[in-house]
Amino acid sequence: MTTDSPAAPPGAAEWARRAAWGALALFLAAFAIFESQKYGLPTTLAMLVFLALPDLARLAGVRPPGLMYGAVHRVWIPLAILVGYTVGPLVWPPLFTAGLGWLTRIAAERALGHRPTPRNTTA
Repeated sequence: MTTDSPAAPPGAAEWARRAAWGALALFLAAFAIFESQKYGLPTTLAMLVFLALPDLARLAGVRPPGLMYGAVHRVWIPLAILVGYTVGPLVWPPLFTAGLGWLTRIAAERALGHRPTPRNTTA
């Protein structure tokens, strides 16, 4: 006779997902601060502006569920900036810290349970 382990509570997977996003947000924030201290004021300003990018987009009139709203809340764009900067020939530290700030903001929002609203795919 085998006994199955009890199933995880329904919220356990969500809690783990949010904890992982929170850990990523803390790491990215520390990395962004390190890079800002290393390279000075332009990198700090780039990081802070892109950290506030979703708020700035909302002030500019970008509302859900539009394409621009989805773009500023998706992980892929700042991740592509970071990877492209890392493997590419461009050497401009404010671009890298901007990507770090943007991804930090997205990770922090996901850790708090905020998810981008899906676009309406029905016609």
